[in-house]
Amino acid sequence: MPRMTDKMLDSGEAFPNIEIDQVGGGKISLPGDLAGSWGVVLLYRGHW
Repeated sequence: MPRMTDKMLDSGEAFPNIEIDQVGGGKISLPGDLAGSWGVVLLYRGHW
């Protein structure tokens, strides 16, 4: 559940620039690696 201080994306807003480690090695840079394509990003929180 988002906190009141967290900013949620709304329709038409740009996805923030982030770099994520991929399972099995390497990194993915978003939104750059999806430029010109549709994509689905699934982030699994796991245990924090």
